[in-house]
Amino acid sequence: MEQPAPTLPGLGFSVLHQKVELDIDLASKSLKGKTEILISPHYRELKKIRLNCRQCSLKRLNINGRAPTLSYHEPYSKARIHPTANVHQHHMLRQKLAPQLREPPEEELVLTLPKSVRIEEVDLFAVDAGHILSSRVNGVAKRDSGDAASVAATPAPRMDDQAGKFKPLTVYIEFAISKIRDGLHFVGSEEGDQRYPHAFTRNFSFPGSACCLFPCVDDFSTRCTWEITIKCPRTLGDAVSHLANGPDQQSLGGLSNGHVDGLMPDEGFAQDMSGLSKEEKALDMTVVCSGDLTDEIVDPLDPTKKVFSFVCSAAIVAQHIGFAIGPFDHVDLSEFRETDEDDKLGQNAIHIHGFCLPGRAEEVRNTCMPMAKAIDFFTLTYGSFPFSSYKICFVDDQPQETVETASLSICNNNLLFPEDIIEPLNIVTRRLVHALARQWIGINIIGKEPRDMWVLVGIAYFITDMFMKRLSGNNEYRFRQKQAADRVCELDVVRPSLYDMGGLIFLDPSELEFIELKAPLVLFILDRRLAKAGGSSGLSRIISRILLNGKVGDLPNGALETRHFIRTCEKLGHTKLEVFFQQWVFGTGCPRFVVTQRFNKKKLVVEMMINQGALPIPTTRDVKSDTFLRDAKEQDHDVHPGPVPPAFAGPMTIRIHEADGTPYEHIVDIKDVITRVDIPYNTKYKRLKRSRRQKERAAAAAGIDISADTQDDVLLYCLGDVLQSEEEVSDWRLVDWSKEEEEKMNQESFEWIRMDADFEWICHMTIGMPGYMFVSQLQQDRDVVAQLESIRHISAIEESALISAVLVRTLMDKRYFHGIRIAAAHALVKCSKENLDWIGLRHLEKAFQEFFCFPGSAMTRSNDFSDRTDYYIQCAIPQAMAKVRGNDGKAPMRVKRFLFDQLKFNDNSNNDYSDCHYIATLMLALSESLITSGHKDLYNFTFDEDEREESQFQKEAIEEIERYQQLDEWIHSHHNIYSITALDCKRRLQQGKVIQTNVVDFMRYTREGTFSLLRLNAFSNLVELGMLRVDSILQYFLYVLHTDPSPFIRLSLLRLFSKGLGSIAIGEGLAKTSEKQHDGLIIVQEGGATDSRKQEIARTQTTSGALQALRKELNRNQALQRALWSAVTSPELGILELRELLGICGLLYEPKTSLIVELSYPRKWKAEHMGKGRIRFYQSDKIRTVPMKPFGYDVKIKEDDEPPASVGVIKLISKPNKPPPKLKLKLKLPGGTAG
Repeated sequence: MEQPAPTLPGLGFSVLHQKVELDIDLASKSLKGKTEILISPHYRELKKIRLNCRQCSLKRLNINGRAPTLSYHEPYSKARIHPTANVHQHHMLRQKLAPQLREPPEEELVLTLPKSVRIEEVDLFAVDAGHILSSRVNGVAKRDSGDAASVAATPAPRMDDQAGKFKPLTVYIEFAISKIRDGLHFVGSEEGDQRYPHAFTRNFSFPGSACCLFPCVDDFSTRCTWEITIKCPRTLGDAVSHLANGPDQQSLGGLSNGHVDGLMPDEGFAQDMSGLSKEEKALDMTVVCSGDLTDEIVDPLDPTKKVFSFVCSAAIVAQHIGFAIGPFDHVDLSEFRETDEDDKLGQNAIHIHGFCLPGRAEEVRNTCMPMAKAIDFFTLTYGSFPFSSYKICFVDDQPQETVETASLSICNNNLLFPEDIIEPLNIVTRRLVHALARQWIGINIIGKEPRDMWVLVGIAYFITDMFMKRLSGNNEYRFRQKQAADRVCELDVVRPSLYDMGGLIFLDPSELEFIELKAPLVLFILDRRLAKAGGSSGLSRIISRILLNGKVGDLPNGALETRHFIRTCEKLGHTKLEVFFQQWVFGTGCPRFVVTQRFNKKKLVVEMMINQGALPIPTTRDVKSDTFLRDAKEQDHDVHPGPVPPAFAGPMTIRIHEADGTPYEHIVDIKDVITRVDIPYNTKYKRLKRSRRQKERAAAAAGIDISADTQDDVLLYCLGDVLQSEEEVSDWRLVDWSKEEEEKMNQESFEWIRMDADFEWICHMTIGMPGYMFVSQLQQDRDVVAQLESIRHISAIEESALISAVLVRTLMDKRYFHGIRIAAAHALVKCSKENLDWIGLRHLEKAFQEFFCFPGSAMTRSNDFSDRTDYYIQCAIPQAMAKVRGNDGKAPMRVKRFLFDQLKFNDNSNNDYSDCHYIATLMLALSESLITSGHKDLYNFTFDEDEREESQFQKEAIEEIERYQQLDEWIHSHHNIYSITALDCKRRLQQGKVIQTNVVDFMRYTREGTFSLLRLNAFSNLVELGMLRVDSILQYFLYVLHTDPSPFIRLSLLRLFSKGLGSIAIGEGLAKTSEKQHDGLIIVQEGGATDSRKQEIARTQTTSGALQALRKELNRNQALQRALWSAVTSPELGILELRELLGICGLLYEPKTSLIVELSYPRKWKAEHMGKGRIRFYQSDKIRTVPMKPFGYDVKIKEDDEPPASVGVIKLISKPNKPPPKLKLKLKLPGGTAG
């Protein structure tokens, strides 16, 4: 009797190698293929082979040449429900897709081994046994590097002890996909789509994408080597000829940016394809794929097709296989490698290839210029590149900005920018460098389980920021890290821990976004602490060791887990880190410190108290529109916030700048909620007085040497020491410290105290110091983080002319980092008050005039953006001026005129760079200045001369904004930035009730064919205006969401729809409950008003309250129900999009297990005498609505038992005692009548 197979964890086998052959047809958007999977059984009793396989039609299948028994549950065919179902049956559809919606998804294809296929043990003494175990199981990739010992080893799957004992089995499958909904996207194949035809894979950060194209084991951990063969049209002409011969005949044209030109189809297109020139027809189609290209030949059976063959000898998971097909131009990005780097790396220098659609090669060169420098930096710092080359391919409609696959990154064309564009330089460079860093950590090294995602994300971004630090400088690096830390403090409130969040990325995209924000910051402060530990070189050494362990096979299956990372950090860092990781990785929240200090003259110590309990970590947070749906999903999945430590612990560096200007550092160990510490005082020198310092500056400006008078003083280097002459002080109306303040400062024993000087904490810090100490920190501390903290504390001080003088000197001093100068410009807004005679506004105007106007004139010079720092300042000052408001909530007319003149008379004729982003900044600033803020009397129907002038100016300003919008339709700006900004301006003005709401302004940009970013911006503004409350717009929105062919548009609209639901849930745009105000007190009416107020509070502060309000408002909206259900049942959406929509249905509507059965009314029968004894019976057009009593039966409804509401019980009661009626017929016969 045959023994049953043992129940063991896992699949019961390992994949050693897989061959994939695909024949892709761009015209019909379909493919045919076959695959051969070599598996190694783990035990002899293996009976079933489980594979992931979606949307495939299986044609032929065998195991070792023998046909198996199979069970195939194709999920897309399951995504159907009875046509009479409605949105309340969402749970029935979700149950059908449950195996694919869980993480990880279940296998769809189950093969039962035929009895003729036996699992046999490997003869360890056979000749082939060594070959099987070494070349198949080990999966080590050796590439030609000139050195036989050089091995780029990607970790192979580490098998169980039984994995290599049995002979491999070969699974062969032939398949076809006629309608591709997931995994592969086609561009230029739709009617009216004028872009170059191309296709690319849609890879996700979790399993489920590869199995949509070919059967495989698509999970987090199964790795193997690959052979991939792809057949496609040989030239663009061959690809287009198939399109022309099909039903969708269209004209083609390559588009770089901007609107789609409305070209009409040419009459002779089918014959001569007039949409393409001869040169374009001859463009070769290229396949860019993961792995190394081994062969490229013309198909011997079809000369219009070409066959590309690739080999990926490094073991990788199926979801990291990607490719793109199109008429790509090749750009050699290795030419940007510097000569000394080339000599240093030698033959280990990695070749970098760029691929783009025709006409965009120069943009690729400009955008990807730092990539050669980045890959060399990573190679020298962290180890050799895991693959033989690296490829970057830019395509249209890519949903994510970058998608990383093995040795290939598929990027969205929107990342490209020409050399005359400045604005996206840092952002785009960081994203592309991060895509490169993912090749080391994320593809070469993977996570053991989803909750280890934070390690991969954190390390990838950490090494990215290390390169950006080298590229952009230390000030830029630390400034961005400080901004990220403040953002984490703001967002990390009542959230899951960083460790748990890795298992939640399937719920909402914002989960991964938060990991990308916090994880690299946690590693940054870890690096700071490790660098201070004895004998440690920081986190870079640890990362190098982890990559080396993966290369030599010390990491099982190349999978990194959190515990292994912690052990490595402790081992190489020579310190215990359990408390650190418990707080920042397994816990949640950020500490909030309140620091008080006092100098004890008797003991000569500085007494400090560091309190974490004065500002406790919040336990609740308000509901926001952009995060509401995420919070609702977490609540629905019983996701709980991570543990908050009662007190954060760790070392903190305190730096006291004493009276002689010398900084003294002290390390304090924070352990409890309240930490008290006495820091000894060291200064023996006379304190340098500010009056003496000012005297020295004035003397230096006059050329007088007074060094003899200051020999006993300690000189301090001071930033912000500009505008010191008497003429400048008078002209700028600068104010200095008063005598009382000078005396008070002279009595201080130290200049300032800097908490967390080494940036080892992600925290909110409140320090009890007088304002002049923060001014000293701003002017004398060269650390950009200290300067930014000073600006923020100074901004919180009561506004005065003195504060404005300090800030404007910071703005005018070019030695400051530009981010600090921009922060100072925005801080000057607070000093722009009527009671201060608009001193802050005057300083902003004078600064702009000094930098960008002709000397002694208010006329602006021609733009010159050759200095990026000056460009950022030129953008920042108008932005700050637009926020200035008077007591009436309106911007002064001189501000409006200034912004209007800058926009109208802007001159860019002598500038080498485009001014489109600067124009967009001025447009936004002008629109913001027109909005009245903090003033309730928005509608005033009394007009005086000033109001007439303001009304006329408002009309001129809007016309100027519309002029640039119209200009963009003729001469396209970069990414249609003029049109996008004009729509944003109109939306702001409509929200501020400056102009009437006009939906047409936005709707005309939502049509298909408009540039994608402009189209999405129009939809976004409609959502911001609350237009989803309008049924017709809501139906149109959802119609585009599920019918648009672009996954980029569909997924973006899905996020906008989530935000729109959040806006409705929290009541954005709705009038609040009326409240009466009397003598500064708010009087709330009792009864109904109190209940309404409670509901308003509940919907804005609790997820449950917001969800209840959303259901109450939308539950009876039939238009939403129909449109949403139409989207759910759309045959165009993929599994992930369907999951999101089903989740929304589950939140909005109660499930009802019922089904409407439609039955046709019976038609009445008619009898027609045809003559000659013939009678014709037929159904008439009349229907029968009342049951007809059959012969011998009465039809009654049983009334003794009350039937359910959804079920009707019909019982037939027979009457056997009553004889059936006799049918009497009279026939008239020739010669008489018979009865």
